[in-house]
Amino acid sequence: MLEVSEVHVSYGKVEAVRGVSLAVKPGKVTLVLGANGAGKSTTLKAIAGLEKPTSGSIRLDDKDITGLPPHAIVRRGIALVPEGRRVFSPLMIHENLRMGAYTAPRGGYDETLAKVYEMFPILSDRSHSAAGLLSGGEQQMLAFGRALMSQPAVMLLDEPSMGLAPAVVDSILTKVRAMADSGIGILMVEQNAEAGLDVADDVVAIARGEVVFTGPATSARDNASVLRAFLGEAALAAQ
Repeated sequence: MLEVSEVHVSYGKVEAVRGVSLAVKPGKVTLVLGANGAGKSTTLKAIAGLEKPTSGSIRLDDKDITGLPPHAIVRRGIALVPEGRRVFSPLMIHENLRMGAYTAPRGGYDETLAKVYEMFPILSDRSHSAAGLLSGGEQQMLAFGRALMSQPAVMLLDEPSMGLAPAVVDSILTKVRAMADSGIGILMVEQNAEAGLDVADDVVAIARGEVVFTGPATSARDNASVLRAFLGEAALAAQ
């Protein structure tokens, strides 16, 4: 289990994350909601080792990983799927997937690759095509597959539906649910709150760098703190 406890992150004198605490359980999707600039992506970056917390702790399976460099975080079982997918466009699909396995434990490559191809058949069908030729949704599947190649216990997903057509969003988030059902813990930042809630087990709402709600997805839809964090005060005034 991933446990984030009272984490603070600053950019110079600006504190972007103020005491965020959350947990991600194996096989569960934890959805992070909040307005732009709330500190959602910064929280993911802190977990992934891309930003160093000024205080607080991050633990995976009760082992402290706070402040470790990104490659060490990946080796311990956490994979980040960044906003905008960021696949290696000139490389073939199978080469992108091999890059994802760079820090994976020795052995099991073929088995892991077979599982990725089973979950995302389009990647198998086009394995020798350049990643840059894929559609946005297909590139998102490749980004998922690349992360899965590291054999993670936890996946951090930053805006997986960004820029995708509504019909494609449903397909992508169905894959998120399938990855969780395989036993992986998922921490997902997602601007499409309605779609995200459909696949989430738990919700964390963040406003101005602070957690304002933590609870099951089933109770998040009508919670005033969630609405305030995601839509702002105007949303409540309009009700």
